[in-house]
Amino acid sequence: MSDPNGLIQPGRPAPRFAVPGTPDGRLTGPEQFLGRPVVLAFYPADWSPVCGDQMSLYQAAAPVFDQYQAVVLGLSVDSIWSHRAFAESRGITFPLLSDFEPKGEVARRYGAYTPQGEAARALVVLDPAGTVAWSHLSPPDVNPGADGIIDALDRLTADRKVAAG
Repeated sequence: MSDPNGLIQPGRPAPRFAVPGTPDGRLTGPEQFLGRPVVLAFYPADWSPVCGDQMSLYQAAAPVFDQYQAVVLGLSVDSIWSHRAFAESRGITFPLLSDFEPKGEVARRYGAYTPQGEAARALVVLDPAGTVAWSHLSPPDVNPGADGIIDALDRLTADRKVAAG
């Protein structure tokens, strides 16, 4: 359940879901990656300039995310067909998930759905147990970059070392 005032907050269990994703339309959701950090990158639309830059940045940062064993999942309300064409055109290899039907249901559950009928530009990092570790809402025309994600992954790594030590 999301915070009634907006984006889901840290400490909450991540809502479960499975929706079609690239490349093959297979149902995909964060619970498939339990044991690893998961980055949920909600974005308004495949073909908008800011979204294209944001998803391309996360593709370029894949080696950094790999160091944390983190999985990146992009989510918008676009169809799987749009996601496939967008991913191919941008060289995006991480899954883009289609929150298409019922439209925006996943984004709503995370508090990341807008009155305009799109996903908000929001980032949610889940810890390996599937709990929200960090969340961030950006203005729709601002690429949030990767620094906040990396800081959240750093904190998760430090927390695991403390717990193991």
